Amino acid sequence: MASSVHHNCHRLLALHLRPLPAPARHSFSPRPARLRSFFPAPGCRLGTHAIALAEPDLVPPEEEEDDDARFIVVTFYKFVPLEDPRAEVASHLRFLQGRHIHGRIYLNEQGINAQTSPALTGHAFPRLKLRYKPSLVQLEGGSWHLPLLDPSMRATPLTPSMWKERLEAKACLDVSSSETSGRRLLLLDVRNDYEWDVGHFEGAQRPNVDCFRSTSFGLSGEMEDPWDPLNGVDKEKTDILMYCTGGIRCDVYSTILRKKGFRNLYTLEGGVSNYLKAEGPAGWVGNLFVFDGRLSLPPATFRPSEGEEEEERWVGRCYACGSEVVELRHRNCANIDCNRLYLCCGWCAAELAGCCCSGCKAAPRLRPLLPGHQRYLKWHVYRDADCS
Repeated sequence: MASSVHHNCHRLLALHLRPLPAPARHSFSPRPARLRSFFPAPGCRLGTHAIALAEPDLVPPEEEEDDDARFIVVTFYKFVPLEDPRAEVASHLRFLQGRHIHGRIYLNEQGINAQTSPALTGHAFPRLKLRYKPSLVQLEGGSWHLPLLDPSMRATPLTPSMWKERLEAKACLDVSSSETSGRRLLLLDVRNDYEWDVGHFEGAQRPNVDCFRSTSFGLSGEMEDPWDPLNGVDKEKTDILMYCTGGIRCDVYSTILRKKGFRNLYTLEGGVSNYLKAEGPAGWVGNLFVFDGRLSLPPATFRPSEGEEEEERWVGRCYACGSEVVELRHRNCANIDCNRLYLCCGWCAAELAGCCCSGCKAAPRLRPLLPGHQRYLKWHVYRDADCS
């Protein structure tokens, strides 16, 4: 089994190496790429492991945006027993040597989790990070003790079309009918608060966490917890629809909920990125937050539409003053010891010198306010410098 997965994962990484068709000759310059998602053969069960491939469009020079690049981004994961994951790390490093592929690839005894990109005119990730990691995702207490390798303990995956049907059924389910049938459908966003701020499925409650490791849905027990959407729900008669960006966080967390007695658990196969590619923005409002250099992607990135009216844009809120923010691009707080990722209006960014609040503005270790959409380097670059 392990050798088969090793072969499949190498085959997936090799997809980077296929050159894109040469574009026709134009006097224009490339603009930020649009993604099109696809799935390889089912041997690696990539129905839940989205692979996104970017192809460039061409625009006149006056419309070009030079703060982004032309990207191919490939993401996938698989839960599978690996007898010697450190040997797999060494093998993957040999395979990728000299191929100019950046990204994050983690392996352990439970499988692989990867987000990668090769360079065309730029990288979506600053470097390649390929290593053994005790937990494939960040989770309080780790994930080694969770039954990730048992499919019956994970949530049931729903295809994008099936997910869309469930969303429509939820919209039609009024209070009287739910009371009559005794069943309820609950939408659970298994991401972070700043991801929800950029975009989410309509009807999903905003998570009260800024890091997945702190997620505690369904763990409040008998205690009243207004921030826990699973608090007090009927575990037998509630259909819980879980979603995240690519699927792995839902798969991992569903095993925790299964052990807590939640019976009817469902996940969005391939995550939101796969849904937007297959079904468009139906039921989705805003952009999709991604954990690479692009940060925020509009739905049209995954499924460009021509000749259709643009839907009303989702308006976020400035973390500092609460005003409307149309441009859904996050920034990190200039206070090194805070580093909060948040949405901010232009006025507050200038007034607070790139900080998230007045308290951070008065902090002793501050990075300079960066213009436009520039992002800070890793915090350790500024750690020992005189940032004030």
